[in-house]
Amino acid sequence: MAATDRQVREAFIEPYLTGTAVRQTDLTSPGQRWPTFARAARASGFAAVHALPMRLRAETLGAISLFSDSPGPLDGDTVALGQALADAVTIGILHQRAVARHELIAEQLQAALNSRIVIEQAKGFLAERLAVSVDTAFGLLRGYARDHNRKLTGVASDIVEGRLQVRPPGRP
Repeated sequence: MAATDRQVREAFIEPYLTGTAVRQTDLTSPGQRWPTFARAARASGFAAVHALPMRLRAETLGAISLFSDSPGPLDGDTVALGQALADAVTIGILHQRAVARHELIAEQLQAALNSRIVIEQAKGFLAERLAVSVDTAFGLLRGYARDHNRKLTGVASDIVEGRLQVRPPGRP
């Protein structure tokens, strides 16, 4: 279709904003709501368009457009089938978003758990090697990270892997 993305958005933003269907049953008649889009649609062989909202309860994601090559309204069965398709697509999109959100949360929780584990290992390592309390070891770990502008997890990992030695202040 020759209409630009902007023209299409202008023509079909109403179903998205309102959550209601928009019907332009005769794109050939003068005084169109969207004259630029109507011209482009006619040039592509379409004479009518129906935009059905993709919504679930109060959330509207977009619209599905049904084009016809002859003017006039779509019959009730076609509109019902089109809305059912729009509803099914909406549920699929929302489900995929929910799965992706849960996966992200699970990844973040796993990263936090892994960070906590390596920090606890480094605290224990320092406490044993330096013969200090676990709280003192954590203070040394945190102080080193802050003084060297490093992430605590990175410093802890380096200590556990033997790539870094941290000593209490005043000890060689």
